[in-house]
Amino acid sequence: MGEWFLVLAGGAVGAPTRYLIGLAARTRLPSSFHWGTFLANMAAALLLGFLVEAGTEGALGTAGQALLSTGFCGALSTWSTFSKEVLALMDARRVAGAGGYLLVTVALGLGLSFAGGALAQAIW
Repeated sequence: MGEWFLVLAGGAVGAPTRYLIGLAARTRLPSSFHWGTFLANMAAALLLGFLVEAGTEGALGTAGQALLSTGFCGALSTWSTFSKEVLALMDARRVAGAGGYLLVTVALGLGLSFAGGALAQAIW
């Protein structure tokens, strides 16, 4: 099976997962904060950190990387929606909110990526 198909299959699961996270967030966390995008990106950061380290440790082959890292995590995370939301906050003159959203997303996302990698190292 070609890598492109594995990326496609992973993306076909990752994109609806992102949608369902957004739907659940809107239902359970009604606010002006973009919880769906934030939670999907944080989950993807944690999982991708784990998967990249698992791949480095030899626990995940090329096929697994294509399916899970590139396909699933690529479709689960959404830099474009995050960027649009930051710009919308800026346009609404909510500069502090935009800056906070930007900083927390980047810092926590990196931290979760490192945590996922550390977890994979502990396992392998």
